Amino acid sequence: MIQRWLKRIAFTLLGLVLLMGLYLAVACALMFWPAHARPSTETPTVQAWVLSNGVHTDLVFPIHSASIDWRQLFPLADFRAVPPDAEFIAIGWGDREFYLNTPTWADLTASRAAGALLGGKRALIHVSYLQRGQLQNGAYKLPLSQTQYAQLVDYVRAALPSGQAIPIAGAHYGDNDAFYEAEGGYNLFETCNTLTGRGLRQAGVTVSRWTPFDFNVVWHLQPATP
Repeated sequence: MIQRWLKRIAFTLLGLVLLMGLYLAVACALMFWPAHARPSTETPTVQAWVLSNGVHTDLVFPIHSASIDWRQLFPLADFRAVPPDAEFIAIGWGDREFYLNTPTWADLTASRAAGALLGGKRALIHVSYLQRGQLQNGAYKLPLSQTQYAQLVDYVRAALPSGQAIPIAGAHYGDNDAFYEAEGGYNLFETCNTLTGRGLRQAGVTVSRWTPFDFNVVWHLQPATP
């Protein structure tokens, strides 16, 4: 009886390892089959970036441009204290439970990581107003035409309930960030990087066809310090 259960456990663990290996292999293979392999014919006029911490990616835009003033969508009143010299806004997606309860990697637990991957919870949008010096590490150049930028602006708006930014009261990592309600959920196949990558693909940026990991997003971009 004990041997039978041990075999079942062993086969279950082996199956999980094989599935994880397949998941990683597909993600890596698709890096070499990017969407929009031909660059846009329009002249890039908007300086933007993808910011990666090695796991998670954010889209980074200038706070104000001819297309949008992000302060109108994400008002400074939603934040504790935005630095007066902030020049950029970083926008990312994530699992509600994970986002709100894991401000640092030291707060990460196995149950929270598993809960995020298994899904079932709604996603949130995390917004930060950043100073130029905060983009020194992990920034990748994202040159955009005005058309591409407008498409990304629409993509962000579409991720908000009815296009409205609804802040999560009292939810902050620091003085310069805030959390907002978002459409959709988070799971193994819809990660923070998947949502970043989808926006880039819709805007015609060369990126992997599936982006569950940060390296899928930045593989075709060039590291650059603003």
